[in-house]
Amino acid sequence: MAIQSFSSGQVLTAAQMSALQANDYNQTVSAKTTSYTLVAGDLGTHVQMTAATATTISVPAATFAAGDSLFISSLGAGACTIQAASTAITVTGSNLALAQYGGGTLRFQSASAATFFSPSGSTYGVATGGTSSSITVSGINYTLLTFNSDANLVVSKAGLFDTLLIGGGGGGGSDANAGGGGGAGQVMDQTIYLTAGTYAIDIGAGGAAQNSGSGTSLSNTARSYAACGGGCGGTGFNPMNTATGASGGGGGGRGTVAGRAAFISGVTGFAGGNGTNGSPGSSQSAGGGGGFGGAGANGSGNTGGTGGAGTDIGTFIGAGATLRAGGGGGGGTTVGGTAGTGGAGAGGAGAGSSATANTGSGGGGAGYNGGVDATGGSGASGAAFFRFKV
Repeated sequence: MAIQSFSSGQVLTAAQMSALQANDYNQTVSAKTTSYTLVAGDLGTHVQMTAATATTISVPAATFAAGDSLFISSLGAGACTIQAASTAITVTGSNLALAQYGGGTLRFQSASAATFFSPSGSTYGVATGGTSSSITVSGINYTLLTFNSDANLVVSKAGLFDTLLIGGGGGGGSDANAGGGGGAGQVMDQTIYLTAGTYAIDIGAGGAAQNSGSGTSLSNTARSYAACGGGCGGTGFNPMNTATGASGGGGGGRGTVAGRAAFISGVTGFAGGNGTNGSPGSSQSAGGGGGFGGAGANGSGNTGGTGGAGTDIGTFIGAGATLRAGGGGGGGTTVGGTAGTGGAGAGGAGAGSSATANTGSGGGGAGYNGGVDATGGSGASGAAFFRFKV
């Protein structure tokens, strides 16, 4: 659609007036089938997403000016999320995730700020399963479905669902010297579009000592989403003990190498800390496990490293501060590392503490045990939460 310009005092012809009316009611439609970043040529047009899977429309900075606008709609079955292309621009709106047949106007307040206006808002679905409760978040009423064990989510009305999945935490390291804390499971928080049907909810198990946690997933024959498990803690002789997950296990005792961060492509986690490298029995400590909110701390002297920070899910579930997915503390000769909402590491001869069930936190690492292996604590199982507006 061409943008027409007129000068001050100009008298418009009938043809020009007709063209203006045509522009108002006959926008150029630009059909998209994959995720798309807006360009200057989209000004005044209708960008229509047609995709069966989830997509995004990214809004760039310094491309449009104050007062510019365009229409965005979603025709396909996949949810379409409108988002900022970079930190140089903010994009706001009551809900930026469009269900099928949703749409609205994106208007620019400046070159670095845009607002999405939707006449009817986004449509939430309806589902049952797990434990149901009524919550209010920022003045909006929701039904919250909580899953702490394997079950089915039954969607009776297709639409949007705010989804939070927590993977199982990794187990702490077992060792005769000091074991690293287990890493936290991944936390996946996003709004997704689900068609009517039955979805299997698989809650990730926490890893036993020396084992990584399992992922938490939602799936059916059409699609699946998952939050992966945390990595296990390392040992004095194997500080990079096999770990798979969003947050790497804690670094091993005897101070060699830090725990890894992410092992799965596209998943970002925080690494565990390093341990110390003193002589056996005199200065042994292991690093804390990586939490989903921060890295595990290094061990120091005889004291194990603190587990990495967890993340607060209180706003999502309509509660006060509720920390989940913290790293386990590392073991030490005399003092175990404290937990980042995970299990505490052992100090002296003893096993690491296990993390609380359904928190997705890592287990604590074993303490120095005079040449005899002690056992790391178990990581916590994960959880799944779904909410929809009522």
